[in-house]
Amino acid sequence: QVQLVESGGGLVQAGGSLRLSCTASVRTSNTYPRAWFRQAPGKEREFVAVISRSGGLTDYADPVKGRFTISRDNADNTVYLQMNSLKPEDTAVYYCAVDKRGRVSPLPGDYDYWGQGTQVTVSS
Repeated sequence: QVQLVESGGGLVQAGGSLRLSCTASVRTSNTYPRAWFRQAPGKEREFVAVISRSGGLTDYADPVKGRFTISRDNADNTVYLQMNSLKPEDTAVYYCAVDKRGRVSPLPGDYDYWGQGTQVTVSS
């Protein structure tokens, strides 16, 4: 199985920034694309951002548009999520995910491999 290792979460004041990273244990076509989801207490897991294998196609959930940026470094098999202007409502566990079929999708059910999650807490 593909292993995904996430890092970069933490505690930050509203308006601050964090940069999350996700590195896959293998470097093959079926490990792409890569996506970020998040889950807050009492809420379902929701889509945040996705990027194609080439990096040429990205998509974002409406609440994070203009504030978050997804990018990738294929040479290092790593995907990043730069989070700026953080708000308390961004507080959640953030998960990296891979669709081995190569789809670009906002649906959690389309993804096959998930990271362990990294906690992001934004205080007011």
